[in-house]
Formats: sequence, C-alpha cells, structure tokens
Amino acid sequence: MKSPDTAPPTATRPGAGSGGGLRRLLPLLTLAHAALFTVYMGVGGILLPVQVELLDPADKVANLGLVSGVAAILATLFNPLAGLLSDRSGRRSPWILGGGLAALGALSLLGAVRTVLLVTVAWCLVQATMNVYQAALTAIVPDRVPVERRGLASAMVGIGTPIGSAVGITGAALFVPDSLTTGYLVMGAVVAGAAVLFTALVRDRGKAAPAAPVPLRRQITAFASTPANADFRWAFIGRFLLMLGFFSVSLYQLYILQDHITLPAGLSPTDAVAITAPIDAVCTLLATVAGGLLSDRMGRRKPMIAVSCALSGVSMLVPVFLPTWTGMLVFTVLTALAFGCFMAVDTALVTMVLPSADDAARDLGVLNIANAGPQIIAPFLASLLVGTLGYDGLYVVAALLTLLGAASVAGIKGVR
Repeated sequence: MKSPDTAPPTATRPGAGSGGGLRRLLPLLTLAHAALFTVYMGVGGILLPVQVELLDPADKVANLGLVSGVAAILATLFNPLAGLLSDRSGRRSPWILGGGLAALGALSLLGAVRTVLLVTVAWCLVQATMNVYQAALTAIVPDRVPVERRGLASAMVGIGTPIGSAVGITGAALFVPDSLTTGYLVMGAVVAGAAVLFTALVRDRGKAAPAAPVPLRRQITAFASTPANADFRWAFIGRFLLMLGFFSVSLYQLYILQDHITLPAGLSPTDAVAITAPIDAVCTLLATVAGGLLSDRMGRRKPMIAVSCALSGVSMLVPVFLPTWTGMLVFTVLTALAFGCFMAVDTALVTMVLPSADDAARDLGVLNIANAGPQIIAPFLASLLVGTLGYDGLYVVAALLTLLGAASVAGIKGVR
C-alpha cells in the first residue's frame, strides 16, 4: 500500500529518477540554490542596507522599506510569469543561464548608482533577473525527481540556503563600507558562474518541442485556478505567514543590531552579522538534512512543518526578553533550526500538492508569491511597527504570524 504522500503523485519528466542522474543533479541543485541565496542575503542583508544608509542615514529604515517593498512587488509579478514562460518553452536551462548572466549586469548597475531612486530601479532589475533564474531552477525537482526521493532532493536544495546565506553575508561584509561596488560585482559573478556550471552539466530533459501558444485568457484562467486547489492554497498560506514573520525581522537585522541590541565592546553590528551567519548556516544545514530525510522515512510532512513554524514563533520572542548579544545568539540558533526544517519539509510537501504536473514551473511560480509577497508587505509592516511599537513590537508580531503559519497546515488534507 502506497503512502498517502504519493496520492496524487506529481509526474516527472522522462529520464528522471535514475540513481546516476540524481547523484549529479542533487549537488548541482545545492550549488545553484547556494548562489541564489548568496545574492539574496549578501546583497539584501548587507550591501543594500549599507548603501541605503550611506545615502541618507536619517531615513534609512523608511528608505530601505521603500526600496525593498517596490522591488518585491516586481519579484512577485515576475516569478510566476517567468515560470509560465519556462513551462511553455519546454526547457529550463536557457532561463537559468539567461537569468544568471543578466543578474550580473543588474548587480553591476546597482553598485554604480548613487541615489535612492536609482537604487530602487536597479534593485528591481536584480529581482527581475534573479526570479527568471529562480523560477526555472525551482521546477527542476518536480521535473526530475520521483516523489519518494523528494525529501532528499528538498534537503539538498535546502542545504543551499544556509551555505549561500553564510557565504553571502560574510563575503559581503568584507566589502563594507568602502568597496560596495566590488562587492556587487562579486555577488553577480557568483550567480552567473553557478548558472553557467549548472546548465553545462545538467542537460534539459523536458518536452521535445515547445508547447503550442496558449491564449492570454486561458493563461490568466490557469493562474487563477491554481490557488483554487484547497491543499495548494493552505500550503501557500502557511508559507506566506512564516515568510512574512521571517522577512519582517531579517530585513532589518543590521539595523536591529545597530539600534536595539546591546553588543559587547568592540563588536560592530556588521561584524556581529558576520559572526551569526556561520552559526545560522550550520544550524540550518543540520535541520535541513535531518528534516528532509526524517520526513521521507516517516512518510509524514505536516507535523514537522507545524512544529517548525511553532519553534520559529517562540524564537522570535527571545530578543524581546533578552535584547543582548547572548539573546541574539540564542535567537539565531533556534530560528535557524526552525527555518531549515521548515524549508526542507515544506518544499517536499509542496511538490505533492501541485495542481498540474505539466505546469510545474507556473504553479511553483504562483507558490513563490508566498516567498516574494511577504517581501512586499514586510518592509512597510516592519517600518510601521518599528516607528510605533519599536523593535519589541516587531518581534511580537513576527511571532504571531509564524504561529498562525503553524496552524494553517491543518487545512492540508491530501498529504499526511
């Protein structure tokens, strides 16, 4: 008797699932996702906040919220569109390669601009190019990996998150504050190099020919019908809430260390971020691998997702009661364990509730709105909360959001 997790299974492309193919594919997926998060965390967590602060120190919180929020709106729109185009072309490699190379150019431009308006425009271009890369890359798992191996595949994908985050943050810190332009070029070179390597070593095994053109009305209807699937909708809500809580805090991590946390004498906020990054990476890595493999062995995803969200919510309260360097270290460890386990298991779960196997990139693009959408709301929400309730209020609201995310998984019925 098959596990309920395999009903209904998502089909994989021809040639998917062979042991030799997976042995090559999975490490390259780790590398490609590590490059993605090297850019997102290195730029979004260090270079961009420093650049915004240097341009206008007095209004840094509001300006960073504006820049990040506007760019996230574009990312939210671009990801499902890029996924749709990838599905319709029947190929992933051209989009991964094109997005990675274009990101290098966009990041070079971002490093050269010197006004908040131009920073906003350039960061929007970076988000657009990175979402082309991400949309096609995300579809590789449902394309190529059989259902019974997706916990392992999701763990390998998830490993890229802490590796990329640690490399991005510690690497970006080396270029602060005098070499931001070089830092942006290095970040761009990382994702471009990963795109070239991945597409050179992983051949497309998609459709033999592009699909016939689909009328615009049918495309819009297809987008609208994706969230109508109840299990997919609850998976979307759970991820949206956790990401909203996560980004509300992580976006302002550097400013929190500057203005809210009492650091030891001689430890700068930038150095503090560089210290927490590898701690975060190790804990996230352990939780990602353990969560992915354990969920495969147990054949259960929902309980682990709920526990991860709940732990994330509790960890958000640590800096409220302990606004010290020790408190931040405890917060980092707990949040990393929760986030790593969540991403590994939730990624596996999501591939099992996709409405259409033939439109995996489109449907995952819709789901990625749950990643990008919170990045739209979080900057404005965080800016409002910090201005009215302070950083303690920000942490409390983030905790409530992630706890609601834990409750939402109960609505998923087709996966255990």
